[in-house]
Amino acid sequence: MNKIIEKEYFSEAVVRLVVEAPHIARRRKAGHFVIVKTGEKGERIPLTIVAADMEKGTITLIIQRVGVTSAKICELEVGDVITDVVGPLGKPTHIEKVGTVLTSGGGVGVAPLLPIVEAFKQAGNRVITVLAARKKELIILEEQMREHSDEVIIMTDDGSYGKQGLVTNGMEEVIQREQVDLAVTVGPAVMMKFATMLTGKYNIPTVASLNTLMVDGTGMCGACRVSVGGKTKFVCVDGPEFNAHEVDFDEMLLRLDSYKTSEAEAYENYLSNHPKSK
Repeated sequence: MNKIIEKEYFSEAVVRLVVEAPHIARRRKAGHFVIVKTGEKGERIPLTIVAADMEKGTITLIIQRVGVTSAKICELEVGDVITDVVGPLGKPTHIEKVGTVLTSGGGVGVAPLLPIVEAFKQAGNRVITVLAARKKELIILEEQMREHSDEVIIMTDDGSYGKQGLVTNGMEEVIQREQVDLAVTVGPAVMMKFATMLTGKYNIPTVASLNTLMVDGTGMCGACRVSVGGKTKFVCVDGPEFNAHEVDFDEMLLRLDSYKTSEAEAYENYLSNHPKSK
């Protein structure tokens, strides 16, 4: 079991947890994730390791309340424990000095983007980051992104903060004014699809960190399979990062939608029995 050391609300639905996990903290690299479970019969879900402190033996996780399991985790308080935290899983981000790296994150996808931005900056790259959300209140980790980026551009759908527009508007603004050697995109699948379509238009190599359904995190269940370059890949062991221009995003979106109705029904049932969670 892993004890929660710190808890912070970024918004009503987004929570930052610092969790005791010394073995994971020592081995974690940018791009790694963990599989967590709360309760002996709980569902297993993947969460990116946003940061790690080897001295304290802790890792930082950011969770958005979207369903039953995420709601249960968000309701835990300092001193409570997460039943299981397994990791680090997946392949770490390939980091090298390439020149100018354009990174883009949408919503809570900004969380897994942060360690990637930090690593590319430490490798000596010029890093420009575009953060996007529906409204100002949903922009997270801006201060941390500014610390590790040469420039941060904020885009909001409603124009309540930064510039009004989509993540692709901010990306294209950068692409049209200077050379971009690599793009990295993390966020909702549909956002990554259109970000990749944009960079494809300009022939910019692009990496996408995929957020598929996962169960075991070891490649055995097959729930996270995606088509990349016409071949079946498993996000948990072959990824989570892939050449974005080879990812079949349409297939991925269909698979992500498969359980939405049952997930929504389960969440509504949970809320009706746990009014504090609303």
